[in-house]
Amino acid sequence: MLNYRAKNSRKHAFQKFFNGILGKMILTGLPLSFLSSLPCLVSAQQKPNVVLIYIDDLGYGDLSCYGATKIATPNVDLIAKRGLKFTNGHTTSATCTPSRYALMSGEYPWREKGRNILPGDAALILSTNKTSLPKVFKAAGYQTAIVGKWHLGLGDKVSKDWNGDISPGPNEIGFDYSFIFPATADRVPTVFMENHSVIGLEKGDSIEVDYGKKVGDEPTGKEHPELLKLPPQ
Repeated sequence: MLNYRAKNSRKHAFQKFFNGILGKMILTGLPLSFLSSLPCLVSAQQKPNVVLIYIDDLGYGDLSCYGATKIATPNVDLIAKRGLKFTNGHTTSATCTPSRYALMSGEYPWREKGRNILPGDAALILSTNKTSLPKVFKAAGYQTAIVGKWHLGLGDKVSKDWNGDISPGPNEIGFDYSFIFPATADRVPTVFMENHSVIGLEKGDSIEVDYGKKVGDEPTGKEHPELLKLPPQ
């Protein structure tokens, strides 16, 4: 958690966050993947801002404040120095989708089917009718936002039109604003989405996603396994 005094406008707070703290972290190469619960600026003196950074594959010894010697993470170290540094933590899962599901829902992922690592075109696996982490913050008077990797599915079915608005998603489970990467860099569609829409869509270059059959005329590794090997130099 990172606490700092909120300013008088949401826009100013976002600019301060991205230009300051987040910008410095990006410059250090920290693989930021999940941010949630940027606060409401009403009654800011009574409520601290909350920034949750959720990172894939970050080991206990990967931060210098936890003993790393091969790399330095001075900006994260500063957060640890100014706040609380925990030394005994546990997770519901060691992989992305299940642990994210637990964080958002408060439920053990292994108690429900389909909470394993999702393909890129999966439907939303979080219920829009149940309590969620962002809804808890909203009930306490906060505004909420998520920026980065999502990987919890989008829409109410697998088949969806990526060239139009897609819902339900982060907004429907409680985030006022979302700027996300739908799944992972190795699962299509590798696009960025703001709220319900893909950014940078072009009418003459539509997006089609199908995990069951080939899309387009480009050769695949299955059809041409020789393309998967580099010739000797």
